[in-house]
Amino acid sequence: MQQKSILILTLAVIVTLAAIPITINAESEIVPSWIKSTAGFWADDKISDVEFMNAIEYLITQGTIQVHSFPVVPDVDTITIGFIPTEKADELTPKAEELKEFLQQKLGINVEIVVPTNYEIIIEGLRFGHIDAAFMDTGPGWIAHQRSGAEVVAAEVVAGKVNYQATVWAKADNDSVNSLAETIGKRVAFTSITGSSGFIKPMGTLVANGYIQIQGNDLVALQAALSETFEEYTFAGGYKAALELLLNDNVDVAFGSDIAPQKYLTIEQQNQLRIVEQIGPVPSHVLVVSSDMSDLTKKLFVDAMLELNKDENNHILKNVYGAEALLPTTTTMHIGEFGTYIDSLTGLDQQILNKYNFQK
Repeated sequence: MQQKSILILTLAVIVTLAAIPITINAESEIVPSWIKSTAGFWADDKISDVEFMNAIEYLITQGTIQVHSFPVVPDVDTITIGFIPTEKADELTPKAEELKEFLQQKLGINVEIVVPTNYEIIIEGLRFGHIDAAFMDTGPGWIAHQRSGAEVVAAEVVAGKVNYQATVWAKADNDSVNSLAETIGKRVAFTSITGSSGFIKPMGTLVANGYIQIQGNDLVALQAALSETFEEYTFAGGYKAALELLLNDNVDVAFGSDIAPQKYLTIEQQNQLRIVEQIGPVPSHVLVVSSDMSDLTKKLFVDAMLELNKDENNHILKNVYGAEALLPTTTTMHIGEFGTYIDSLTGLDQQILNKYNFQK
């Protein structure tokens, strides 16, 4: 009787730890005497845990103990997902309905979709529990991490990559600039003050490497550093405009992405340019989750989102987000280094958020 009690107690502990319901098969052969002895030996520390668990595994294999699986669901009733703010929210919302229905089916809970007018709303929602997950551009994703503790769980894949190269461009017939450091003292064209490859990456790298020092902690200090560093600097408004200033000899250098010339210029124009230096990768857009989301819900949510990579579901992701796939990652791995550049460029965080403010 004592051995039987030990065995039952042990099974109860196993059930509790594994969170899996089991039953004893009444039609199975009576528990073999050697199993009873094994339980007693284990209770008396005469055999190891491994040996005892092998005996339990045997009972499961033989059908004496039957393990029943059950569906695992998130520990919340609703997950609210925020999308990158856009002027065309009315067009995005209907597209997001298919994603909503897909996730509800996969997760077994209610899913809500919101398209705020600015990133401030998303970040505050992540901070105070009104939004559980969000698609975000790289810069706002880092700011959300800093302000609310939100964590990156996946990155978008575009053209088979999760990043693109920030690049320094010059005219092919101008050999006076041969590195990022040599852009100092030159006439330069940035894309915009919030441009990832067209400003944040090159300026952040110059600051990180000690070529530029910003005296102050606001946007005025950043602008003063720009005036002291370059003969002239211009925010052209985009990749194409920056490259055109370079082609027209209005500037000596243009900053942007590695694929910008192929996308915006003719072959003849492309042949007039050369790469001075590729500074390094700029991370793609991210999917973040609230710091309050439990590990269980996070795993189930991410697993469901990764199901969008499958051929039969991929149209949902492309339709609503424009990405080819989602790749699991972390904040540190995907945007950690880039985030340090944002932090080093004083006053830039608010400029990044204001860029996406479509409040009417």
